[in-house]
Amino acid sequence: MGVLEAFSQIWNESGFATLFNFSGGGWKNLIMIGIACVLMYLAIKKGYEPLLLLPIAFGMLLVNLPLSGVMDPQQNSLVPLTAAELEQLSVGVYAQNYPVLELGGELYWQHFEQGGLFWYLYQGVKFGIYPPLIFLGIGCMTDFGPLISNPKSFLLGAAAQLGIFVTFFGARALGLIPGAEGLGILFSQQEAASIAIIGGADGPTAIYLTSKLAPHLLGAIAVAAYSYMALVPIIQPPIMRALTTKKERSVVMKELRSVSKTEKILFPIFVTAVCVLLLPSAAPLVGMLMLGNLFRESGVVERLTKTSQNELMNIVTIMLGVTVGATANAHTFLQAKTILIICLGLVAFAMGTAGGVLFGKLMYWFSGGKINPLIGSAGVSAVPMAARVAQKEGQRENPANFLLMHAMGPNVAGVIGSAVAAGVLLTLFG
Repeated sequence: MGVLEAFSQIWNESGFATLFNFSGGGWKNLIMIGIACVLMYLAIKKGYEPLLLLPIAFGMLLVNLPLSGVMDPQQNSLVPLTAAELEQLSVGVYAQNYPVLELGGELYWQHFEQGGLFWYLYQGVKFGIYPPLIFLGIGCMTDFGPLISNPKSFLLGAAAQLGIFVTFFGARALGLIPGAEGLGILFSQQEAASIAIIGGADGPTAIYLTSKLAPHLLGAIAVAAYSYMALVPIIQPPIMRALTTKKERSVVMKELRSVSKTEKILFPIFVTAVCVLLLPSAAPLVGMLMLGNLFRESGVVERLTKTSQNELMNIVTIMLGVTVGATANAHTFLQAKTILIICLGLVAFAMGTAGGVLFGKLMYWFSGGKINPLIGSAGVSAVPMAARVAQKEGQRENPANFLLMHAMGPNVAGVIGSAVAAGVLLTLFG
């Protein structure tokens, strides 16, 4: 083989040849690589949800580099046993080390070809393991004191889930458009539910529900969910100002009462019992969230608390991020549905914010002007960013206004609310 032939063979078998083979679809990979680079820029330069957006973007980059094989599934094959192997098998040789399968009276070796690294890690997403572990860490870092101090915050957290259900019906309604299937905008109930959960502004919940109902949409929904969570300070303020008056935004709320340690310990136990009895499908998310909070508030398992919110959560975040990003390959991501999912996700998020603010206005009127409706916007589950946005908007109108702790009540209620909403959708369509 000559030198030129050797170089030609190396080139033809490399990823470059596939990448720049535009007639073979290589241009799609280039687009996805460009999207991955934009997401990495937003995570690194702009600081938009970097803990998850960065690994998601890098997973997207790796899977769209041709021939990387990181998401290649494990291949299984059956090979008939030879007469000699059958004789040896009869006396116990091989029996403990190699799996043998009987089909139609014949014996076969089961050979397993190794799959890609991310394919194995992705099983934690597929089987719903990673999101509950993330919730364990979130529970360890969450103080439910503001919510316990002001139980009415539960109502604001529930109202902010409006975007989920409005978007679900909106996504289903698109199917009524003539030729919807041909246009690629026909969504099944499971797909519509997975898209709608973006309105909860809770990445792990969105990933958990989508992995159960519509795993083929996981990449698009994860990117949309975390992008909108990162853009909370940009998306929410215009909606908050449009739906409230200057007088309402200037309301100074009275200081919250202090919450006893006993209340904080009983709260996760009570919430777990009520939510799981009502919606058993919500048990993995709500249960792990409350277990983490019980670790925190009990004060007797400091090592478990630190491990859950630091080492364990960081490890799971890496594996969750890169594997979810690796589902966004060019073939599944570059579709008309993806653009529509991103648009519907924005509607869901905006409607969730609006639902919380409007219910906050209702509480403002019923309380005689004692509740600032801005805290309703924090009912979406972007903790603690949404609460900080409410604080910033309140101080913009009244520098003496300190809404952060008041907004944290609806904010942590939104975490529970989004998990419960996911349980409802999983019960109905799972």
